[in-house]
Amino acid sequence: MRAWRHWLLLRGMLLWGDSGAAVPPGRSGIWAARRQLSGAERDTLKQRRAQIMSRGLPKQKPIEGVKQVIVVASGKGGVGKSTTAVNLALALAANDSTKTVGLLDADVYGPSIPKMMNLKGNPELSQNNLMRPLLNYGIACMSMGFLVEETAPVVWRGLLVMSAVEKLLRQVDWGQLDYLVVDMPPGTGDVQLSISQNIPISGAVIVSTPQDIALMDAHKGAEMFRKVHVPVLGLIQNMSVFQCPKCKYKTPLFGTDGARKLARTLNLDVLGDIPLHLSIREASDIGQPVVFSQPESDEAKAYLRVAVEVVRRLPPPPE
Repeated sequence: MRAWRHWLLLRGMLLWGDSGAAVPPGRSGIWAARRQLSGAERDTLKQRRAQIMSRGLPKQKPIEGVKQVIVVASGKGGVGKSTTAVNLALALAANDSTKTVGLLDADVYGPSIPKMMNLKGNPELSQNNLMRPLLNYGIACMSMGFLVEETAPVVWRGLLVMSAVEKLLRQVDWGQLDYLVVDMPPGTGDVQLSISQNIPISGAVIVSTPQDIALMDAHKGAEMFRKVHVPVLGLIQNMSVFQCPKCKYKTPLFGTDGARKLARTLNLDVLGDIPLHLSIREASDIGQPVVFSQPESDEAKAYLRVAVEVVRRLPPPPE
């Protein structure tokens, strides 16, 4: 093949000619042809794109001692993501007492795990100079909230945030964990991208209310994980219905089955519905999550069912 032959991709077709410039087919004075890409050429092109995209990206390295990482994410704040992450971690442990579970609070700017898990204090250091997670309710927890004052704002630019996330990922002695649940910050920014590219993630869980505004951002969150090749296990429809504590009448305050409609659009499953209930909020505020403090309640059972569905969709852990 002569060196002057120029290959260009044009809307799924291949344009080739004797000029170094891209020339529309049919232009007089220049010979050109268009043809459909063959299957082999499409595969080659796909591999080449993947190679280009992977240049400069960090190589994924597992967290020592951790078998599977489950990230809990949302496109928008205020949809109950942290409450879901805490109760999911507790539900995973409650459903199988042989499993060890950890909880990582990756929301550097607004850590919630210390309060919800009723934990305070600074992590101790191991002999290897790694931070030891704080433990409560059988769950090993690590959060930026353990490293700064409770009321102190974290006013950091991107590089400092990335450095903090790296420390939370790599400088913690987790011991041996079957599951590490990561409470991601809301949105689709640097932290989400950094975590997704630095560690192998077994699956992502997207939390949303049925409200259209929340679902728009949940859609973006799911697509982000797909772009970085993280399997999305499904959606959790949080605050699905409000039940009056007196008359027991149920009202869908944020709409009906919005997450189910989005799940069909994304070809995903709904892992479960969590009601909007006073007991969930009260239990979280006093640091006694509902799965731990009220395990026989309908609210706790909803989280336990979600945990079953999450485990069912996880890939086999690495040997």
